[in-house]
Amino acid sequence: SLRRHPLSRQQFFYILREAGRLAELTIAPHPHMLRHACGYALADKGIDTRLIQDYLGHRNIQHTVRYTASNAGRFHGIWRKKRRV
Repeated sequence: SLRRHPLSRQQFFYILREAGRLAELTIAPHPHMLRHACGYALADKGIDTRLIQDYLGHRNIQHTVRYTASNAGRFHGIWRKKRRV
């Protein structure tokens, strides 16, 4: 924060909602959406499901598996050889 103090939950929630309003989102964002976005981003990068589970603090792997559900975009070019630089 500008005052060099940690943000309160209320301050963070306000900043997130204001950012959503300025971005003209059709739904009001909430902090848990950031956790979901993190989970999906890690899965899209190919990070191991168990590592994502640990990072997000999930006790049950089933809560993590939702992020690794098939995404057609992940299969694009899966069998192509990588170029050597």
